[in-house]
Amino acid sequence: MVLEIFSRREQKYLISRRQYELLVEEMGPYMRFDKFGDQGRYTVTSLYFDNEDHKIYFETKNKLKFRQKLRLRIYDDTDIDGIAFFEVKQKHNNVVNKRRTVIPLMEAYRYINKPIHDTCLDYEASNPQIFKEIDYFRKLYMLEPEMVVSYDRHAFHCINDPDLRVTFDLNLRCRNEDLNIEYGPYGRNFIDEDLVVLEVKVTHSVPLWLTRILQDLDCEQRSASKFCTSLELLKGECLPGNIMNEKVTMGVGV
Repeated sequence: MVLEIFSRREQKYLISRRQYELLVEEMGPYMRFDKFGDQGRYTVTSLYFDNEDHKIYFETKNKLKFRQKLRLRIYDDTDIDGIAFFEVKQKHNNVVNKRRTVIPLMEAYRYINKPIHDTCLDYEASNPQIFKEIDYFRKLYMLEPEMVVSYDRHAFHCINDPDLRVTFDLNLRCRNEDLNIEYGPYGRNFIDEDLVVLEVKVTHSVPLWLTRILQDLDCEQRSASKFCTSLELLKGECLPGNIMNEKVTMGVGV
């Protein structure tokens, strides 16, 4: 059964591949591979939405206390007849809430391609209530497909604490053409290929053993918005207030 609603805290780090390899080794006694993928490895491809004024981008960039994103996501290779996940990701006071529904990819495109002001008709979503919330959010912000973001993920769960999850995202790419996500995970690298985005996801607090490992390996906690960094790379000077040096701090080659 797919988890459709959950809440958690996330700590993000930007680390080197060497730190990633050492961290995986040090976590070994405490963690197991995520049940999805091959030894916890799988590919994530997401279609993100924004409006003409890039309101979603600026809410994220300016770190508003409450902000949210809309995305359509698939895992690994999926064709037009496969399934996808329509998700609203919200952040409020550093707590991340995600609400998502499973939907056939073809059905998701049918919804996306209809006039945005049309009434929300019946769609084959696993959770009709969440789908109505997605439709309301999309209409409120006048959201349309903006770009595709993809990466290779290596995911772990804690053996003794099911609420603790650790993910490593590598080979992060983006594109704003060919927005059909079933076309696959390709595009321009928006973070240096030698860097990895680490996310520690917990319900309450990070356990002491993991905090010590992160400190011993000099892992620096750092905000790393895939959405903002991708859009800055793709839009360049066309994005109001875009400062190219910000991409350098994220390890992105200009």
